[in-house]
Amino acid sequence: MATDGFTTCLWFEDQAEEAAHFYVSVFKNSSIGALARYGEGTFQPVGSVMTVEFTANGQKFVALNGGPQFTFNEAVSFQVLCADQAEVDHYWAKLTENGGEPGPCGWLKDKYGLSWQVIPEGLTELITDADPQKAARATQAMMAMGKLDIAALRKAHAGE
Repeated sequence: MATDGFTTCLWFEDQAEEAAHFYVSVFKNSSIGALARYGEGTFQPVGSVMTVEFTANGQKFVALNGGPQFTFNEAVSFQVLCADQAEVDHYWAKLTENGGEPGPCGWLKDKYGLSWQVIPEGLTELITDADPQKAARATQAMMAMGKLDIAALRKAHAGE
């Protein structure tokens, strides 16, 4: 067993396997790994899915069916760094489909309640520009958006 690296564990009420398959379908470089089931003497039905290991966009995860005690909130989110507007549009559409919720400033929640930030390449440079007026214009434009629009952010930054 490897001891380096990190694996993110995501706690679901009872949708771990469904969620793992969903995330694998959304992201490149993704796959389903080992699946473990609950045995005798546990709080879940014998044979029901306990955990599903999966990789999404090269990142290792474990989805756990742990019951309703804990739910996702915005205190933890995943950033999806996008090369261009087509990627922003793709991930935004996929992650908000079937019950996901768009949010402000590039944030959204998927249908499982997990928070995501869909971020275009170059955003940080626009909102942290050494010219405070340019940075303020780009930041103000971003704050007014749901899904981020790279062209509109660049125009705001330029003062157009």
